[in-house]
Amino acid sequence: MGSLIWLRLIRFTSHSNQLSNNFLKRFDLTTAQFDVLMQIHVYQPLTQIELAEKVTVTQGGISRMLARLEKEGYIVRKQDWKTKTISLAILEESMPAQLAFQSSFFDDVLNEEETKTLYTLMTRVHKHSQKKTYHLSNFFYTIT
Repeated sequence: MGSLIWLRLIRFTSHSNQLSNNFLKRFDLTTAQFDVLMQIHVYQPLTQIELAEKVTVTQGGISRMLARLEKEGYIVRKQDWKTKTISLAILEESMPAQLAFQSSFFDDVLNEEETKTLYTLMTRVHKHSQKKTYHLSNFFYTIT
């Protein structure tokens, strides 16, 4: 059952990201960029290294993305001696629109209690997953 749940989550995430990318085109953003902006919004000011740890973008990818977001006026990068921090400049109407769009996936089909239960369960699974570190060398497979 765990494998089926995982596959269902992967499919939902993939489909949700496709829909979100289409939705965010009107703001000239991608879901990855929106995620970066939301992380900055929540944790600002933060360094590029701290930001890279919170999102699923490579160090090189985050550099290019931040350069574009700075050029577009979404973020501000400040140098304070050796430390460069990133802060949000604007998020305009994209933030409430995207959050409402994403929430609709759940609000349209789950009641309040179900939503709270799902959040609690996903939080527990996520926290547990952060404790796990597996390496392929720890596993072996028998193919018959």
